[in-house]
Amino acid sequence: MGFLKRTQTDELFRREQFPCLQNDRIFLAHAAVTAVPKLVTDTMNEFNRAASTGEVDYTDLLINQMDAARETCAKIIHAKPNEIALLGPTSLGLSLVANGLNFKEGDEIICYLDDYPANVYPWKNLEKLHGTKTIFLKPEEPGTITPELVEAALTERTRLVALASCHFLTGYRIDFDAIGQLIHEKSEALFCLDAIQTVGAFPTTVEHVDFLSADSHKWMLGPMTAGIFYVAEEHFDKLRPSLLGAWNVQSPNFIAQDAVDFESGCRRYEPGVLNAQGILGMDAAIRLLDQEIGIDVVSKRLLEVKTHFVNELTERGFEIANVTDGPNASAITAFTSSDPLKLTELYQNLLNRDVVASFRHDRENIPFVRFSPHFYNHEEDAARVFEIIDSIA
Repeated sequence: MGFLKRTQTDELFRREQFPCLQNDRIFLAHAAVTAVPKLVTDTMNEFNRAASTGEVDYTDLLINQMDAARETCAKIIHAKPNEIALLGPTSLGLSLVANGLNFKEGDEIICYLDDYPANVYPWKNLEKLHGTKTIFLKPEEPGTITPELVEAALTERTRLVALASCHFLTGYRIDFDAIGQLIHEKSEALFCLDAIQTVGAFPTTVEHVDFLSADSHKWMLGPMTAGIFYVAEEHFDKLRPSLLGAWNVQSPNFIAQDAVDFESGCRRYEPGVLNAQGILGMDAAIRLLDQEIGIDVVSKRLLEVKTHFVNELTERGFEIANVTDGPNASAITAFTSSDPLKLTELYQNLLNRDVVASFRHDRENIPFVRFSPHFYNHEEDAARVFEIIDSIA
């Protein structure tokens, strides 16, 4: 029996594999910081045990393990292994793009002010450094970034378009394939994708993407500060490594050289010691999602669970943020109420009853409770959540 099927039919197995469910806790905050499965902690603990006893081979063996993780990460986004740097958090990869390209005064960078701040500040900061101009997209609905909106913002001065694959609050998934293809057909600009809210949950490929960054601590079910940083190989010379150390600059026998010659592939963006135990945990999680279950299966399951939550919330009169179904829907469901105080009380009561969700605000300071279940969450989990909500009401 497959892993997904067992989580649906064997409750003891589900709780064993996802310890966050023990003590009747319901975890619905994978868009924040995920609760990692047992498989991941077992993998990391085994590395830590070997490190504590001096058994870890920090030379060829560990390098081979890191290269195997590169292959795993490359497969899930349909890239080449040499295009993968094993770096997290997401902001690190985005900052490497911002600091590594040769921007000039007057260059325009298109982004969205209401994306997660990690995908805003690196671009905004370039105004002071290089005299660039930040062009903020202004969608009619929060997070609704369409190809048409991007096309209207493109000019001959556009150097970079930097967007999130999915909005962290509203859950709107952009059509990044169409947007990337449009950018490359209509301009000389490059396309950078903050993909932390889709990798591991929905197919996220880089056919029309120049740079991608995604930490594993959300939908990949991995630990914090282990992530994927992708650079298309044709941009290795264009994107200058802005962090240097003994790992990404050739240093035979650990002897510094007069010339700065970078290692081949995306290793040139990894300056020093890697987060080995975290990367091994990420590798185990991605293998589960992508190879054991299949991302298409995961995404289908996520939308099934979302539909159940949306129907129950709508019946109770809550207002859902943005899309609830269709190609732009994600596993994120944020909702609000006409009474902000009652919404705050509802969130606190859920937390007190061991329902882990997220509490967020939009730019107008409207509060939202955000549910972000993963594939192992059941309709029975939802039933318990709404029993609590009804008891509060």
